[in-house]
Order: sequence, then C-alpha cells, then structure tokens
Amino acid sequence: MPVRRIDVADGRAALAAVAAGEASRSSTATAVRYLLQLLDEKAPGNSVEVRVPPFGAVQVVQGPRHTRGTPPNVVETDAATWIALATGEITWEAARAAGRVSASGTRADLSDLLPLRP
Repeated sequence: MPVRRIDVADGRAALAAVAAGEASRSSTATAVRYLLQLLDEKAPGNSVEVRVPPFGAVQVVQGPRHTRGTPPNVVETDAATWIALATGEITWEAARAAGRVSASGTRADLSDLLPLRP
C-alpha cells in the first residue's frame, strides 16, 4: 500500500496551528507526520528509525538496511520535542541533555540533519 503523502499546504497549516498554540490532536499529528516526511526527503534510507509515538515513525539515513526486530539505531521523542527539533526551536544537543530524546546506536545522531526548515 502506498504511503499517504502530506500536502505542503496542509503541513504548513498544521505547523502554524502548533506555533500559535491552537493545535488540535489532529493538527499535531499532521505536523509531526509532515516533519517526518521532510526528514525522509532530506535523508532517505533505512538505517535509523525515528519514532514519535503515537503519531508516526520513519526509517531514514543511508546505511545498512534493518528488516527484523528492534532496529540498532533508534531515535524516539514526544511530539512537542520533535516539532521543536525539526523547526529549530531547540538543538539536538539541548534536547539530549534535557532527556527529551532517546537515541541509541552509532548512527542515531540527527544533529547534522536538524533543523529541517520547513
């Protein structure tokens, strides 16, 4: 089944709602998925799994493909932190130091890919 792509206008509208503090759960989900989509476009691949429960996950970054079980390179964070990282409101280093991001594996450092500047 093909992955449903989020339209740029819909993604930007969801990000604007989040920035204005007026985001519904649906808008937050759209913003998270849109930013994950942008990350996938920027760094396609299958060696790092980025998880933002409960809204989405994506495999990115060139390298060895993972196919079974728990991936060796995993980044996990909450929706608010993911949006802040992807839009440049917080740095990778600050989010890690504050314990807002869990990253395991040798390829799980996204500092060179963030912010996304949607």
